[in-house]
Amino acid sequence: MEHRRDKAFIAIGMAVCCSAFSCAAHAKGSFNFYGMLDAGSTFTNNEFSKSGWKQSMSSDSYFGLSGYEEIGKGTKAIFTLESAFDINNGKLKESRQLFGNKAFAGLSSEELGTITIGRQTDSMVDYVAPLSMTGSAFGADKFAHPYDNDNLSNSFRTNNSVKYESPELYGLKLGAMYGFSNKPGHFADNRAYSVGASYHLGGLSLAAAYLQQNENAAVSKGGLSNPDGAVGHDSPFHAGRRQTWGAGAAYTVGPLTAGVVLSQTHLSNGISISPEASGKPAGIDLHGKSADFKNAEVNLRYEITPQLGVGGAYTYTRADVAGSRQNWQQYSMETDYSLSKRTNVYLQGAYQRVNNGANATINGMDASGKGTQLALSVGMKHMF
Repeated sequence: MEHRRDKAFIAIGMAVCCSAFSCAAHAKGSFNFYGMLDAGSTFTNNEFSKSGWKQSMSSDSYFGLSGYEEIGKGTKAIFTLESAFDINNGKLKESRQLFGNKAFAGLSSEELGTITIGRQTDSMVDYVAPLSMTGSAFGADKFAHPYDNDNLSNSFRTNNSVKYESPELYGLKLGAMYGFSNKPGHFADNRAYSVGASYHLGGLSLAAAYLQQNENAAVSKGGLSNPDGAVGHDSPFHAGRRQTWGAGAAYTVGPLTAGVVLSQTHLSNGISISPEASGKPAGIDLHGKSADFKNAEVNLRYEITPQLGVGGAYTYTRADVAGSRQNWQQYSMETDYSLSKRTNVYLQGAYQRVNNGANATINGMDASGKGTQLALSVGMKHMF
């Protein structure tokens, strides 16, 4: 059954490619096939009390299709389809969805902005993430704040969404997104919305965003009452209401960029923290209680030469989860060397410490059996 489903996915992908090439041949526009391959290995000193090497990448490998057609007066019809996969075994990621990373189409105008419909990223990812370590050019999933609670590492996307982005005006850009519940008569059951803004002036970059998700708080950890809504199973948190705020600033002077990011996520009528996020086989059941995460990050990035760069960050997170207070400290660093315009090698490390008897859990790794965890990775990325 699984083999047939994979064949169906391949057939669909080939049909999309053929259709896109056909359209490009008959209309004034562009079609692009792109992607990234990330292959590496990670040493961890403590993963369920075990140490050793495992195949683990800096981030997901992916391929995508994008294009546009000019329809006149500075307006274009646009689309993007993007799929994430595990390079070690070729399996699809993002809950085995063919285009789980991105899938949207819309219109883009030089004067009026861009509006798109489909499965898309929220404003925290679009505006605040680029100022954080995990969302920067030195980014890695392992550098995310605990459980990626603020989604700066783009752990999940929003289904059934309509998104608008304004054109940049005097350095200012605005955006908003709304994800529909897709369930008649249950407007607020599994919906999401977000707003964001960014401002650039010389070497200064500022950004802020807000994200809210609503689900049925009566649902147990086993599933969602409306799985076809805006919030899918890839979200690390499920709650009656999730609210995330974030803001960041960065300043670039020559080869040096320094930044700071502040964020907070609050869960009301909590349902669960998923196994994928927590690294624990059974996940964390919140039993209707609240949870609150506050994150503060400072980061530095330095371009030593045009080929060699280094970046580092320190993150402090305070969390109150179902009545238990925990404090995380995480140190992250990466050095990156470009072999060519499209290929680079990297060495990165993350160290995390948490108190009150909780298990340290670096994002993307299985939980530690102790309050500390170290992950050291070496790998190569190839862009096409």
